Amino acid sequence: MSTENENQAASGTNDSNNNTPDFKNRKNRPQRSKGDRKPTSPDALKVDLEERVVAVNRVAKVVKGGRRFSFAALIVVGDKNGRVGYGLGKAKEVPDAIRKAGQLASKKLVSIPIDNGTIPHEVIGKFGAGNIMFRPAAEGTGIKAAGACRSILELAGIKNVLTKSQRSTNPHNVIKATFEALKQLKSAKDVAFLRGADIKRIRVK
Repeated sequence: MSTENENQAASGTNDSNNNTPDFKNRKNRPQRSKGDRKPTSPDALKVDLEERVVAVNRVAKVVKGGRRFSFAALIVVGDKNGRVGYGLGKAKEVPDAIRKAGQLASKKLVSIPIDNGTIPHEVIGKFGAGNIMFRPAAEGTGIKAAGACRSILELAGIKNVLTKSQRSTNPHNVIKATFEALKQLKSAKDVAFLRGADIKRIRVK
């Protein structure tokens, strides 16, 4: 009897294995219709970005046969609606360096809260020798900044702001210090969510 039961169990196992579809073969895989595909996220879609060249430097590398020249381009991109990014591209030709920097900048976009055309509160950005202070400004003040910092603020969509660069004026340090400051900005809605309080009781200074 035990032998018969074992044979029946083995045959049942074989039948179940035979009924299982072999998905390793592409012909047996279930086909998915186009409607079942996951929708593309908004970040994955192409965004209309404006691009500005901040600095282009020529770099020389000394080798056995002489010097080899290449170019490094620093680019800032933004949609003038609260999203901005920067990138550094290197190549043997200037157009290729700018193209690489633009592609990198579009992948490193940062969202910035904007309150009536200005920043929500005062903030200080530091990176290396760069130290920049940002303060909110009233309507009609404009962007009181220069160089790379001004390009970032304009492409971010900020219309009124006061800035003061207190240390280095190197464009690389200025850009990175500016982004460090912009990443610290929080809107009243964000602060209310973190504190678990009513937004009407939040006053951002």
